[in-house]
Parts: sequence; C-alpha cells; structure tokens
Amino acid sequence: MSKKTLYVSDLDGTLLGTDSRVSEKSASIVSELSRRGALITVATARTPATVVPLLKGIYTTPPAIVMTGCAMWDRSRECFFDTHFLPEIDVVRALDICSRYGVYPFVYTMAPGGNRLEVYHAPAKMNKAEESFYLERSRLALKRFHLGTPPPDRARTDSMLFYAMGTSDNIVSAYREIMDDTDCSVCCYPDIFNPSVHNLEIFPPGVSKAAAIRRLAAATEAERIVVFGDSLNDLPMLGIADLGVAVENALPEVKEAADIVIGPNYTDSVARFIEEDFGM
Repeated sequence: MSKKTLYVSDLDGTLLGTDSRVSEKSASIVSELSRRGALITVATARTPATVVPLLKGIYTTPPAIVMTGCAMWDRSRECFFDTHFLPEIDVVRALDICSRYGVYPFVYTMAPGGNRLEVYHAPAKMNKAEESFYLERSRLALKRFHLGTPPPDRARTDSMLFYAMGTSDNIVSAYREIMDDTDCSVCCYPDIFNPSVHNLEIFPPGVSKAAAIRRLAAATEAERIVVFGDSLNDLPMLGIADLGVAVENALPEVKEAADIVIGPNYTDSVARFIEEDFGM
C-alpha cells in the first residue's frame, strides 16, 4: 500500500496559470482526486481574501496554509485557525524602525470573530506600488482596509503580518535592522514585476510555509509530503518535503533545490503530476 501523502502547492507561478487562475482542467483533476481521498492543499503568501475566490468551485479537504504560514484557513467553516501573532515588543520595535526609514507597512490584524482581517496603513498617502496593491484588494470581502489610520492599541497583540513596499535602500535598511533587533521572521526581496520596488514581510518568530506544512502533515497523519513551488520563499518547504517538485518556470535556485522538475505552470503540470503520483 502506498504511503498516505499530503500534496501542497504554492499558488502564484505554480498551481495558477499565467492568467493567475486555476485552469478548468486543473480544478477538475484536483476536485476528482480529493473526492477519491487525496489530501491536496495550497501554501501561499496570499490571505483568504484572494485564496477563497481562486479556489471557488474546487473541492479539497485539508485547510489552506495562508499568509506564509501565519495561519490556516478552514474552507468549510470559513474561518482562521492555527493563527500566529507577532510579539508585542516586536510590533513596537518594527513599527519604530520602519518609520525611521520612511517605510509604512500594511499592518494585518485579526478582526473579532476570527473570520476577517483588518489592515491598517498610515499615512493615507501611498507610493505607486502601495496604491496598486490596495486598489487590487480594496473590495475583497474578507479584508477591510483602514487608510491614514495608525494601528489601534489592540494591534500590539493582534498583529499577524506587516507588508511594506518601497525603494531598495529604505526597505533593505529597515530589513537589516529588524533582523538584528527583533525575533521576527523577516523576508526582503525585489518585486518580480518591477525590480525597482522592494518588498518587506515581517512574520511572527518561527513562521514559515515549512513549519505549517509539518503541523498539517501531523494533523492529517500523512506519512509522506510532496510540495510544489517556483519561488525563493518556497525553498524552506522544498527542504522539508519527502519529494520537492519545481515547475519548469521556477527560478534556477528552486529548480536546483528540487528533487524533480516538471512542466510549466501553464500546462496543468501540478495537477497532472498529482494525478499520476496518487494513482501509483
């Protein structure tokens, strides 16, 4: 008998096609395999506000790993669980460091009830990258923005994630000091669509896709983990998998770290691989 396997895929550039959607073919394969007992889910930096519509009509049973492992999203009950929050001392330090470098992050906090995010950004004036980010998400049901509003006092204990965009010098300087002065998990990288813009993500200590996948594997009693990725932030989960799979369009470092490389994201490669692997 084959080992009980947990299949976990990144979304952007991996399960999603070039149109940033799950194709009808991939959706059909994933849903059918899930009905046959396959454990298939996603691990993404996205929040449920965008994950929910992307997975609409696709049947899966395990929860989705969201916000790079800050939480999981129960698709059937439509709520967060396994949530992780930034320590209060690190919230204060990170905000102070960011402000000194002219970096103003979007601060993600959990709304009362555990099924929605409240996002704060001050000052109200945004740079072009921030404005584009906001406009693409401003009408989403599971996320509410508060522009020009400093994080409330409760944000000191309810903050899950900081996300900032800005110039390389400012973002990298803030990143380095936050790395030195806090226990947070911190990520800094150039935007794939506009390399002149750098992104900064600040998570609670120990948070990662890899850590969340391990917890989910234990909860589902999976004996084997297969993961799919394309970007640098997928390297940790490739490292803990029994089988790490890169799509053909993945970054060179990801393909080098993977056990195998399959076709590109726009040919239903992830779904087709799971179909073959699950049928073994």
